[in-house]
Amino acid sequence: MTIAVLRLSHRIVRDKRITTHLALTARAFGATEFLYSGDHDSNIEESIEDVCNQWGGSFSISHIGKPLKFIKDWKTNNGIVIHLTMYGIELSDYLNQLREILEEEILVVVGGSKVPGSIFELSDYNIAIGHQPHSEVAALAVLLDTIPEEKTRKQKFTNAKIEIEPSERGKQTRKVN
Repeated sequence: MTIAVLRLSHRIVRDKRITTHLALTARAFGATEFLYSGDHDSNIEESIEDVCNQWGGSFSISHIGKPLKFIKDWKTNNGIVIHLTMYGIELSDYLNQLREILEEEILVVVGGSKVPGSIFELSDYNIAIGHQPHSEVAALAVLLDTIPEEKTRKQKFTNAKIEIEPSERGKQTRKVN
């Protein structure tokens, strides 16, 4: 399963936490790449790279200047585009189809401010996680957890320097050799 996540229209002043949380969620739930458009933000890139250095895994983050061209190129190379939008078709209505494409190159597009209508047209699937206003971070987590049947939450990350020691009470970590 190869999944990349594209965050549209990042704004440094308004979106640094939400974009960071989208990248962290993408990583934790099995995506291998996070891309973002809008304002270039080296602080987010450094923050995510620091997490990857400590917690392991194979994950990259990069800024792209032309998201529509990127999406078109993705499709030209036979990739699948899933756009997360509360205006789309409920996830459960497409679940079987989405599980069948897990071996494909999948790009999950997560909106920002004022998503252009062309994103809806370019996407193979316009998927909703419910039809009420909600966090795009929550929608991404639900999508990435549901499609592969909750397998991504149990993955082990290679090259980790630190891991969580599961505990019913308190916070425990351990160093990995």
